[in-house]
Amino acid sequence: MKNLLSIIALLVVLAACNNKPKQESYNWNDDLKHRLLVDFNKSEAQVKEYIQRYIPEVTDQQMRQWEESKALEFMVIDGEKRYFRNAGPNLFRVDSTCYYIKAAKDGVQLSGSDVVNKEYLPKVMAAVKQEGKPIVVPQKMRVTYTLTVDTNAVPAGEVIRCWLPFPRNDQPRQQDVKLLSTSEANYTMAPEESIHSTLYMEKQAVQDEPTVFSETFEYTSNGEWYQLTAEDVLPYDTASAIYKEYTAERDKHIVFTPQMKELAAQLTEGETNPYLKAKKIFRWVNDNFPWGSAREYSTIENIPEYVLENGHGDCGQVSLLFITLCRLNGIPAHFQSGFMMHPKAWNLHDWAQVYFEGIGWVPVDQSFGVPPFAENGEDEYFYLGGIEPWRMIVNSDYGMPLVPEKIYPRSETVDFQRGEVEWKGGNLYFPQWDYTMKIEYLNEI
Repeated sequence: MKNLLSIIALLVVLAACNNKPKQESYNWNDDLKHRLLVDFNKSEAQVKEYIQRYIPEVTDQQMRQWEESKALEFMVIDGEKRYFRNAGPNLFRVDSTCYYIKAAKDGVQLSGSDVVNKEYLPKVMAAVKQEGKPIVVPQKMRVTYTLTVDTNAVPAGEVIRCWLPFPRNDQPRQQDVKLLSTSEANYTMAPEESIHSTLYMEKQAVQDEPTVFSETFEYTSNGEWYQLTAEDVLPYDTASAIYKEYTAERDKHIVFTPQMKELAAQLTEGETNPYLKAKKIFRWVNDNFPWGSAREYSTIENIPEYVLENGHGDCGQVSLLFITLCRLNGIPAHFQSGFMMHPKAWNLHDWAQVYFEGIGWVPVDQSFGVPPFAENGEDEYFYLGGIEPWRMIVNSDYGMPLVPEKIYPRSETVDFQRGEVEWKGGNLYFPQWDYTMKIEYLNEI
């Protein structure tokens, strides 16, 4: 009888287990589709309504022409035509005719970051000339970075894993990095050699409450500028480790496709000096690819080819195009990113570094490119070998593992800036959390 009861109890347990809902295994294609639906969330009517602010009589024929030219970005998902969330604003950045229509109505003003840069570029150049060194004009900042997971995004009691950005401690122009406080007593700091500089914490979700992670730190950022001339650049040691690593292809956004090879050769045809080659590439990208709001990088197969196809790119996209073209021309280059920390104009930001024999690694901000206020040669090419002090360097390249490793694919599979969050049930994508940055400028501004 006792054995019979034991068997019945076991059968009851097994039946209960079989009736429990089974968690579906992770599928990247399903995840990708979800990400695209988040990015492409506008209807044609919504996009038209925005365009009509500046072109009241916009026609369907005009819409089709803009779509054909890639100035108006859309995708067909499950048979439904969906427009990129910033398709309307991007049209007036990307299409030159539309740009002037909007400019005539709204006027043209320097962006908040350009207002700051207009003041600080001359300061950096003057300080370099006066002090005789490339790293100058230090700016000390105290930063509180907060990531907030939405209420009930994760079941109560479940552990949320969070990676926050943290300033690198291995960069010459970024100094005196100090962690002051964290929201959780236990945390893990990524080793200095990690590509992505992170601060990792865990916390249990509480019913009907948001889950908040935060860190406070100080650091000092400097401007950097090299008065580059072709004569200063020596021939490369092509057998060096730097040359071999940083002139090679990298999965999946530094790919030497036939199209990219042909373009790289055309842009620098007849030129042998590495600096002058880089200058031609820098100017060509600046002149041909206006800034446009970007869809999430994780949804793009090859970012430089996407820029070429669509005729625009944001900071990271044009930087990867510049890097790829440099590498194809035998110029070592790599990705660098974090934040632009301009007073009242902070934001995510990406840029590059290139290596010139005889000089070393120098910064290149392809997105800021030729400043709109440039008045002479030094201003014009400042960002090819220079950068102002308003930066926070977090990443020394792209797309590498976090510490500790993430279980699910990152929300941002290329870059790392806003942070990353997951739990045992999956990744928490951007709409499920938000981030803020409070910056205290400790120098006189």
